[in-house]
Amino acid sequence: MPRQDHAPAASGRRVFDVEIRGLQAVAARLDGAFSQACGLILASEGRVVCTGMGKSGHVARKIAATLASTGTPAFYMHPGEAGHGDLGMVTDADIVLALSYSGESDELLMLLPALKRQGNALLAMTGRPASTLAQAADVHLDISVPEEACPLHLAPTSSTTASMAMGDALAVALLEARGFTADDFARSHPAGALGRRLLLHIADVMHGGDDIPRVPENATLGEALLEMSRKRLGVTAVVDDAGHLLGLYTDGDLRRTLADPGIDVHGTLIRDVMTRDPVTIGSGALAIEAARLMEMRKINALLVLDAERRVVGALNIHDLLRARVV
Repeated sequence: MPRQDHAPAASGRRVFDVEIRGLQAVAARLDGAFSQACGLILASEGRVVCTGMGKSGHVARKIAATLASTGTPAFYMHPGEAGHGDLGMVTDADIVLALSYSGESDELLMLLPALKRQGNALLAMTGRPASTLAQAADVHLDISVPEEACPLHLAPTSSTTASMAMGDALAVALLEARGFTADDFARSHPAGALGRRLLLHIADVMHGGDDIPRVPENATLGEALLEMSRKRLGVTAVVDDAGHLLGLYTDGDLRRTLADPGIDVHGTLIRDVMTRDPVTIGSGALAIEAARLMEMRKINALLVLDAERRVVGALNIHDLLRARVV
């Protein structure tokens, strides 16, 4: 049964307070060892092999994922499985990042002779600088915290938060040192929203070739409407014989045209009712730029031009929605 005097919110705030103090203590100790760890990783031609048991193993797995997605090749290796063959995944060019708050995890210590024989650099993240793992490491990162947030001082809480933060600090420092950009990040996240925004180009979503709605300037309004109906983009380009853009006619233009009783659909030439300076976009632009331009100009379709202002594509808002750009 829960205690009658238990106040969950107060308990939660205490955890935050304890863990904040722990993070501040670790941050205050960031020194040459941290810089040395970054230098070792940057100089390496291999990967960072993150390993740890229990809660430290979960943190190591997350650190490996963060490193890998921010420009530092990394993977997680379970230390128990490593002793039964998975150590073969580690090459002599790799750096091993071992996490153990006590620094005495048997599964990790068992791997040290093999790693030393192979010549792997060892980075250790522990809460005890005098521990066996810390002493065996080429670089030791001290993640000791004043206390665990667990009131029993048993469950890893503040210490795992500190480990996670140290891993994030390594990843970000390495990212900045490598000059890693948002475009680089998108390349390792092609299925995510950021990847779609940063990698998807106009050419990937536009209609090209015979699917582009276009008519010559001497076409009648009726012929232009037939072209718009066939291509179903709500627009048609008006082009010269070489395909250069002369103007644009849209569904909105049609509504305005039909409101003019003096307009004869079969006799009026498209050049007399088209928009002569329409909003367009370059063929090398990103799809997200098209979405922003449509939103800013309050339009639903765009023509895509090459450097010589030839019409090479067309797209509307539905194309961007299908591509999940917007």
